[in-house]
Amino acid sequence: MYTEKVMEHFQNPRNVGEIENASAIGTVGNARCGDIMRLYITVDEAGIISDAKFMTYGCGAAIATSSMATELIIGKTIHEAMTVTNQAVMAALDGLPNPKVHCSLLAEQAIRAALWNYATQNGMEIEGLDEPVTDIGDHH
Repeated sequence: MYTEKVMEHFQNPRNVGEIENASAIGTVGNARCGDIMRLYITVDEAGIISDAKFMTYGCGAAIATSSMATELIIGKTIHEAMTVTNQAVMAALDGLPNPKVHCSLLAEQAIRAALWNYATQNGMEIEGLDEPVTDIGDHH
């Protein structure tokens, strides 16, 4: 079923909450399963993600992938955060059952949505970043 790391991040999620005056917010959802993930990031003057928090409405795997995603991007540059894929999130959690892989996709899209929001607010382009899909329900 679930790995120990998934259970740990579900039962004791890291970085839960909102960031007041966040540099950017990314919100994505999956209409099919009802999961909604909102990711807040703070980017410092050097372009480093100094803080990330999340609010997720969803199953245990959605909460675990959100928690891990924040851990993977804190301390990274915007460009480094771009490389955090759903595969990286799943690997960091020691895997997910097949029916829950979409939760890791939601985490990747939330990161991309927050980065897109940051880039558009700051008039910058991030190579390889396209406008995010905010409902991944039809993109499995």
